[in-house]
Amino acid sequence: MSDIRKALKERILVLDGAMGTMLQAYKFTEEDFRGERFKDYPTPLQGNNDLLSITQPEAIKTIHAKYFEAGADIIETNTFSGTTIAMADYQMEDLVYELNYESAKIAKEVAVEFTKKEPHKPRFVAGSIGPTNRTASMSPDVNDPGYRAVTFNELRIAYKQQVEALMDGGADILLVETVFDTLNAKAALFAIEEVKDERNLDIPVMLSGTITDASGRTLSGQTAEAFLISVSHIPLLSVGFNCALGANLLQPHLEAIANKTEFAISAHPNAGLPNAFGEYDESPEEMGEQIEAYLKKNLINIIGGCCGTSPEHIRVIANIAAKYKPRRHTELVSASH
Repeated sequence: MSDIRKALKERILVLDGAMGTMLQAYKFTEEDFRGERFKDYPTPLQGNNDLLSITQPEAIKTIHAKYFEAGADIIETNTFSGTTIAMADYQMEDLVYELNYESAKIAKEVAVEFTKKEPHKPRFVAGSIGPTNRTASMSPDVNDPGYRAVTFNELRIAYKQQVEALMDGGADILLVETVFDTLNAKAALFAIEEVKDERNLDIPVMLSGTITDASGRTLSGQTAEAFLISVSHIPLLSVGFNCALGANLLQPHLEAIANKTEFAISAHPNAGLPNAFGEYDESPEEMGEQIEAYLKKNLINIIGGCCGTSPEHIRVIANIAAKYKPRRHTELVSASH
């Protein structure tokens, strides 16, 4: 995968936007989520977006293509909840391998198609690894602070299964994203290193945390810099932040880490903060303007969008990013050795 490292040196890479926002537009019903194969499944399946890679693959394919057309270099697989832990909500733990494999395969087919059309701009697939719906660092029960709903080892096993399937399906990169608990992320990173060792394969890893509120900390209590330090022992392609905040509120946290690491820096913020109805109102132009501030300050190597962003947002962001050089981090490397 030296070509993604090469592409990173040449230009700012653009990540896609939201999958959920795009899927909502389809207004899929319970029947659509089930398809023929799961029509008698015992649990409600509406809302299980990852399942759509099996039951509505054309929709997933179309969304990926729209982001590539808008200028994205990297698309994320439709696997944000693709672990046994998250799939337990739908009693679909047994489908985890297939969900991840099919999602990666669909994304890879679209990426190959676009790379063929524009060989000067190779397209990449990032296997999306979400945080699960449990936390290893904190108790979900206020009356029992010592209780944990999941162990490090349970997370490691679940993530390992997801990672193997994403790699088998053709992911070029693994993206551990929306990290609210660094211990969960460490379980994912540990699982990735295990698979890399077993297969004797090197796959680039992107890591993206989420700052949950105005205090500037992750849910498990770390500042941006503490988060960076606690994961810097792993050889990462990039580190950064996504979700939770709009682009302008995310900027100080990117500034906090940009000159402290030799990893590439990534960001995929939301389209502003949600309104009273949980919708995101920030226009592509408004968001583009805020992101341009990152580029002027030399903060970023990879930029995209999270909740509320669409291909239109990505088109504007890609056009702006094309005017700037990627953040240089080679000086740091030489300075620190």
